[in-house]
Amino acid sequence: MSEKPRDGTAPPFTFERSAELVAANSCWIAGGVSSNFRLGIAPTPLVFERGEGPYLFDADGNRLIDYYLGMGPMILGHSPASVRDAVHRQLDSGILFGGQSEIEAQAARLVCEMVPCAERIRFGSSGTEVVQAALRLARAATGRRLIIKFEGHYHGWLDNISWSTAPALNQAGPASEPVAVAGSAGQEAEAAEGIVVLPWNDLPALEARLAHGDIAGVIMEPAMCNAGVIVPGEGYLEGALAACRHHGSILVFDEVITGFRVAPGGAQERLGVRPDLAVFGKAIANGFPVAAIAGRADLLDMFATHGVLHGGTYNGQCIGMAATVATLSALTPELFATLEQRGARLRDGIADRLAEAGIVASVTGFPGIFFVAFGYAEPAKDYRDLVRRDQVGYRAFTQALLSRGVRALERGAWFMSSAHDDDVIDATLAAVADAAHEVAPQLRR
Repeated sequence: MSEKPRDGTAPPFTFERSAELVAANSCWIAGGVSSNFRLGIAPTPLVFERGEGPYLFDADGNRLIDYYLGMGPMILGHSPASVRDAVHRQLDSGILFGGQSEIEAQAARLVCEMVPCAERIRFGSSGTEVVQAALRLARAATGRRLIIKFEGHYHGWLDNISWSTAPALNQAGPASEPVAVAGSAGQEAEAAEGIVVLPWNDLPALEARLAHGDIAGVIMEPAMCNAGVIVPGEGYLEGALAACRHHGSILVFDEVITGFRVAPGGAQERLGVRPDLAVFGKAIANGFPVAAIAGRADLLDMFATHGVLHGGTYNGQCIGMAATVATLSALTPELFATLEQRGARLRDGIADRLAEAGIVASVTGFPGIFFVAFGYAEPAKDYRDLVRRDQVGYRAFTQALLSRGVRALERGAWFMSSAHDDDVIDATLAAVADAAHEVAPQLRR
């Protein structure tokens, strides 16, 4: 299909063909999508034909500047030549061996060289899966059952951990003692018996609960990026690590989003705190289904020596490993310096243009992933703080952006890639300014 111009003279982009295809495909695919996180997107879930650099090309012929980036994985942009070439070379040698390969060892060495906590590693296929491996290790290592997780943090969709990820406040209980709220209909209520939900960024609350001596592990996003990009308070991560050490609990960082995105070694490198275990996914292989659990050698070696089961047909699959090696090899200090500069310009430029339009908003986070929240100017400190934002107004803003050829997540996160150059950022900021002036009158009613 022909690509529509993005020079400001074209009429608003339309998406009728995507809507038709999603409706038709619902005869075979439940809801027309294969993940609930793609449902309910306005004006319709989109159907894409290809991606290239910072752009996606959809079924209606639109070329869209993309800040979903596959929900985070595409750190190098869409279809980078280095990753495609590596995958093509590996395809000539094989797809799946049911055994080990040298490319798997190369990928493992790269992760261990880049990530501060990574003395050993095991590969998996998804973040949800490797979270389960981390929880199992924590329980096996300590002989305890309970896992602490935090309100608003997401660690996958399985029954034993999908609690209080986005709870309604009328169900969530008092802020000091959150109630575990299921993330899905059909979730086993008994699964909550192994979970303790706490408010995040509240070190005294964490220390007090760990003092009971019955906690196997503490899992957290080191910077809360799934619900909103909230950085830890000063001393919080350091205090959490010290408290876990003191009380014999395992600290797990969920770096599925932050890993290889906020720094080559993830948030633990950027923020200077080394957990016992960490899990990774998304940016590790630039769109290929690869995940990893890494951490202390004595813990990871329990998979090999202490009867702790970790399996998976596709773990270390050589095509994904080739993509991993190519991706991680590309994440040089020079690339990150450029990504930092451009991402900061985009983040700060969005904040400036919203302010110029009279929109009260908080734009916070890292250059590689930041968050835009309408309705308040101060950065959120935890999930309940974040709930106060004007999500209806922000969705109107993203729809106005989409009609101008910019695709941004409705939940507020913006992902950057190395393919988003200064010209793309200029075009994005022009669309942001126009969209902000369009929706600002609605927000003031």
